[in-house]
Amino acid sequence: MDKITLELEKREVTGKGVRQLRRDGLVPAVIHDHGKDSIVVSGHYVDMMKVFRAAGKHHPVSLKADGKNYTALIKKAEFDPRKNLLTHVVFGAVKANETVTAEIPVHIVFDEGNDSTPAERNSLVVLHQLDTVEVEAKPNDLPDALEFSGEKLVEVGDQATVADLKVPAGVVVKTDPAHTLATVFEPSALAAANDAVGGDADEENEKEVPADHESGATEGTQEDEIRPGGKKENEDKSQGHNPEKQ
Repeated sequence: MDKITLELEKREVTGKGVRQLRRDGLVPAVIHDHGKDSIVVSGHYVDMMKVFRAAGKHHPVSLKADGKNYTALIKKAEFDPRKNLLTHVVFGAVKANETVTAEIPVHIVFDEGNDSTPAERNSLVVLHQLDTVEVEAKPNDLPDALEFSGEKLVEVGDQATVADLKVPAGVVVKTDPAHTLATVFEPSALAAANDAVGGDADEENEKEVPADHESGATEGTQEDEIRPGGKKENEDKSQGHNPEKQ
């Protein structure tokens, strides 16, 4: 497993003040460390995106922040829904010997010499229904992905489930083993089902939908930066907490 590293800077700016940080090419973030006071930090956008793409929510990241080193998993990553830009990251510090929960990507694999399932080679459609599964393992045992064979997907109605995943030692899959990963469909039947569900959009309703809807999610990160029961929260309660003043 390749080591992923990231250097972060401690920040004083919180609340609505983080808008300027983003304009300056920085991404606000927070590190939660086993019930201790949260560490409020930021990192350069390019570096943060590289780490997010490489680590996802399953690969440990070696962090350096405020002169200290942490091993952490990305617990939450927020994006601007309109621009698809990373706006906030929550890291959870982990210990090498503790069991953690993570979301692991699911990949389909084929026998040597094949690049598709038997069903697809016979002009049928394979619909993938699950992209990740939840697992428990020690940080260094977390796999980058879990795989299942596509060779059992042959005829209409054939399915692969979570139970078909190849799981390495030290990893426990928490997702229901009966949950479907992929199913084989007849193309015409799948098209008919999509038409029945989708239908034609109502023209008047379409006109009522705003063209540029901007979510407030990018500003809704204050609760992630105050650890329940931590020093900062207790101070805010005693003084009358107002997020917009931070």
